[in-house]
Amino acid sequence: MSIDALLDAARERLAGAPREGLGELVEPRRILGIARAARIVPRGTAWHLGALLLTDDGVLATGEVVRARTEAVRGYTAESQRRRSELAAAARRGGFDEGATVHIGWRMLDPAAVDRGEASDPLAVVDGVVSIRWSAAAGYMPLARYLDERIALLLDPPAGA
Repeated sequence: MSIDALLDAARERLAGAPREGLGELVEPRRILGIARAARIVPRGTAWHLGALLLTDDGVLATGEVVRARTEAVRGYTAESQRRRSELAAAARRGGFDEGATVHIGWRMLDPAAVDRGEASDPLAVVDGVVSIRWSAAAGYMPLARYLDERIALLLDPPAGA
């Protein structure tokens, strides 16, 4: 089965499932030498399927995930915490609702390249089967099985998730 057929079948199964926001970090120009706060602006929505983001007409590799939240003065013990807080505030400034999940740093994948036998990381053809590497440390698994598992989790999440 071609990758396009797999993705189209997944879209049909996900028709009523919740989507998450896609955003792009925008660093505004300085005005009179004064820096303005960055924003994360909306760039669409997608179904989050682990290492993949599935849109109506494409497939993306997942980047960073943040929850939009109003900026607040906080003390941090780590720079990574400060950066995540700044990204969350940038998403809120960009127009995402409070608490909305926003994906940034995603990248477009090329399903046609995979059908030609080339890789579009994390997708590749392994032993003639379209497969996905779902984490940097993991091996490849068949994309059809991966999509089945991820769609099942999205449509019927475990209790407490």
